[in-house]
Amino acid sequence: MDLQTSVGKQNEIVLNFAKHVIATTDAKTSNLVFSPASINVILSFFAAKSGGSTANHILSLLQASSITELNAVSSKVITDVLADSTATGGPTISVANGVWMDKSLPVEPCFTSLIENTYKANFNQVDFRTKADEVVEEVNAWVENQTRGLITDLLSFASPKTDLIFANALFFHGRWDEEFNPSLTKVSDFHRLDGTKLRVPFMSAKASYKHRIEAYQGFKVLHLPYKGGSNYLEDNRFSMQICLPDDKDGLHAMLESLSSCRGFLNGYIPGQCALKGLGLETPLEKIVHKACIEVDEVGTKAAAATAVSFCGGILRPPKKYDFVADHPFLFLVKEYRSGLVLFLGQVLDPSMH
Repeated sequence: MDLQTSVGKQNEIVLNFAKHVIATTDAKTSNLVFSPASINVILSFFAAKSGGSTANHILSLLQASSITELNAVSSKVITDVLADSTATGGPTISVANGVWMDKSLPVEPCFTSLIENTYKANFNQVDFRTKADEVVEEVNAWVENQTRGLITDLLSFASPKTDLIFANALFFHGRWDEEFNPSLTKVSDFHRLDGTKLRVPFMSAKASYKHRIEAYQGFKVLHLPYKGGSNYLEDNRFSMQICLPDDKDGLHAMLESLSSCRGFLNGYIPGQCALKGLGLETPLEKIVHKACIEVDEVGTKAAAATAVSFCGGILRPPKKYDFVADHPFLFLVKEYRSGLVLFLGQVLDPSMH
């Protein structure tokens, strides 16, 4: 299994997923952030646990050849790509999986091996039949702890008929490789999609080789790298990309263009309703996802949690470009060696939280 190839295939669904989320939720008029990395781990476990037609749908969705490939990718992502690098000066990263299964159900050895060896999950036997509300509180407390308090109340309800909940929690805290000088932060106009303007603070920086800008047909991409570990050749390399349309109201057209451009997220160029729109039916299960991100002059702090319950060509810029994100844009946080997209979102109104 080649990790970069497998992650690249999974990335092909990310922008289409964003389109469906925006089209089927209130994200048409609000900011949005979600974690493809977290969702893909959940879907991979879902496929391994469910089998049959559900597994086939997920295999098709993530363009994987087998459940074995999905499990191998998830295992590699959890143990290697999202390994914490705080000790060597890189981002602080935490990824954790948890399983809560009703104590009345038999525990098969193959299932135990799957959750403990492949998904590195904490296994908990609980009482859904008479204490479902208490299990929900336990899951939510676990998520809040794993995400350093950024994600709260992931689940609102669990039925006494629930057999199992599988949850994934992801936390990321990276410092910019070249931090922004707070004294250069100035208040200026941000142009919203409806034509109105608002005054918000803008971080600013002078031209730097670390802040790379690429110009495409109709939009630009700014790359903002995070500090890496001390071993450049071996450590993972993380960066934020900001995709800014040339037109102030061009966000949706840009997303439409990017989603039809294969390989863009690989370097070339809430939940259930969006999954249904992409061809995955989950009539008896519920997939819940929450994410948040905070950005300032020093760096980025972001978290995501997901749970499932069972019942165009590049135009090389001939000159330097200014990059002023004064209108709606897309952003993503990714790891470059593997191509894994940790977070993706849109900003329609910087004053909204």
